[in-house]
Amino acid sequence: MQLLIITSIREYEKHIPVLFKKAGITAFSSTNIKGYNTLETENPMDNWFSSMDENLESSIFFTFTTAELIDAMLEQIKTFNIKIEGQNPMHAIVLGIEKFV
Repeated sequence: MQLLIITSIREYEKHIPVLFKKAGITAFSSTNIKGYNTLETENPMDNWFSSMDENLESSIFFTFTTAELIDAMLEQIKTFNIKIEGQNPMHAIVLGIEKFV
């Protein structure tokens, strides 16, 4: 079992449940967050929140699932990020779960 965490600007929030469904993930959680970026860089892809706004209305989604389904979701996110022309792609990280109750 692994933990998948996805951050996205609020503008893309409605797309994430569709991507989960396409990847075969049927259960997930989400909440609204504010992303902050205080570091200037020439490449906006180097920042988790690449906008230089004071704060960015964002969402975080997470799910506990298998590596196979996570791989499918990461492919959905990669495809989505290629299609958008904004400077705020979805970001995802995967964490291994060693123990749980």
